[in-house]
Amino acid sequence: MPHLVPLLIRGINNLSDARYCAGMGADKLTFVLDPALPDHLDTKTVKELAGWIAGVELIGEFSQLSAPEINALAAECGLDAVLLRSFRTPEELAEIAPPVYLELNATEVAAGIGELPAVPVGFVVELPMDAPLTSPFLAALATQRPLWLGPGLHPERAREAATQLPLAGLSFPSGNEVKPGLRDFDQLEAVFEALELE
Repeated sequence: MPHLVPLLIRGINNLSDARYCAGMGADKLTFVLDPALPDHLDTKTVKELAGWIAGVELIGEFSQLSAPEINALAAECGLDAVLLRSFRTPEELAEIAPPVYLELNATEVAAGIGELPAVPVGFVVELPMDAPLTSPFLAALATQRPLWLGPGLHPERAREAATQLPLAGLSFPSGNEVKPGLRDFDQLEAVFEALELE
């Protein structure tokens, strides 16, 4: 089902979320693969989850691993791209083989960031709930570079972001199963429905 903007769902860690989000029309799913990050997955689990879904871009999230380590994990898991949670030098970015998305700190964006590296295919900013969507820096960033904005799991705020900013897409967190095979999708469902094209 088409949405106002493409959707990126972050931190997939179970089959219920992977299949639900792919089925509801998400465009990109991320898996946390860096052992330095909470709730990271091993490559076997990522490959098993990826084997159950089709038609979405698969992205690995990384923080501290080196470019060769990222490249090896990306190749092993068949990733389409990577999302870096920490800033890298242009030289380090150039060493990473898959396309790169770079997460920017919302506070830094609000304060006005300097020149951004040219390599990333997109930037991801997760907004705190009290942060306004009307920030001139957000608008400027979205105009200049592909921006994926995380407004939180709030349908009205998500729709407002999608209709008021020139975004590449919206970013949302996935969740955890209550127990294997049992998951409450009410919040995600509300967001998906709010962003459906009428």
